[in-house]
Amino acid sequence: MSSHIPQVPINRHTRVAGVDDDIDYEIKGSEMQFVEVELDPGESAVAEAGAMMFKSPDVKMTSVFGDGSGQDAGFMGKLLGAGKRLITGESLFTTVFTHEGAGKARVAFAAPYPGNIIALKLSDYGGRLICQKDSFLAAARGVQMGVHFQQKIMTGLFGGEGFIMQRLDGDGWAFVHIGGTIIEKELKPGEVLHVDTGCLAAMTSGVDMDIERVGGVKSMIFGGEGVFFARLQGPGKVWLQSLPFSRLAGRIFAAAPQAGGKDRGEGSVLGGIGRMIDGDNSF
Repeated sequence: MSSHIPQVPINRHTRVAGVDDDIDYEIKGSEMQFVEVELDPGESAVAEAGAMMFKSPDVKMTSVFGDGSGQDAGFMGKLLGAGKRLITGESLFTTVFTHEGAGKARVAFAAPYPGNIIALKLSDYGGRLICQKDSFLAAARGVQMGVHFQQKIMTGLFGGEGFIMQRLDGDGWAFVHIGGTIIEKELKPGEVLHVDTGCLAAMTSGVDMDIERVGGVKSMIFGGEGVFFARLQGPGKVWLQSLPFSRLAGRIFAAAPQAGGKDRGEGSVLGGIGRMIDGDNSF
C-alpha cells in the first residue's frame, strides 16, 4: 500500500527578464518551511553552515570564512569577514553553493525551527536590512553580511537580543527565517512602536531603535516581560516574530530535567500536582 504524501503549500517567484540580481525560488511548507533556489550555470547562493536540505549534483559546495565577500582580499580580508560573524555568535564559516554544470540546478535550505521564511530583495529597501543575528538563512551570492551595533550606549547595555544584529548589504535576494507568525508594520515618520527585544526580527536601516524601561518597580519585577523593551521610531518597515528562538529555547530549558537528574514531572501521572508536592510551583 503506497503512502500518501500531503500537498505542500508553495510560494513561487519567477525571475523577471531584465531585472538585475533576480532569481527563481520557491518557499515551500507551512510551519517548518524551506526555500528552494534555482541556479543558472555559474550562479551561486550562500547559506549558514548546516542549512542545506538537498541539492543537484552539479551544485558544488565550498566552505568559506565569513560570508565569502572578502575572498579576493587575501587572508586578512577573509579573517575580518570571519571575525564579524564570530561577534554575532554565528559560525566562522558559511557555505557557498555554485552551479558548475549546464542547464538549471536547484539547492534548498531549511528553517531551523518553526516559523516562516520571507524573501526580501535588498534593492527594494535601499540596499540594506538589519536582522536579528539568528534570522539569516540564505542569500544570492553578492549579498554581504556584516555586524550592526546599536550606537546608543543604553541600547547596547540593556538591549538584549537587539544589541548586536546582522547587517545585510547588496541588491539581491536574502531569505530570512522568522520564528512563529510574521507581522509586517510600516512606521510613518515619528511613529513609535514598543516591541519585546526578541520579537524584533528585522527592520530597514532608517528605523531608529532605542530601549525604554518597562514601567514601575512592580511591573519590572512581576511583569515577566523583562526590564526593558525596544522603542522603534519610523520612518521605515519592521518585521516582528511571535516566537523568538531565545523564548523557545528558554521554555525547552525550563521543561528539561534539572541538574542531578531531577525530572520536572511532565511525563508523570501526577503532572502539576506532583511538582507541587515536590516543592516546584513553576508550572
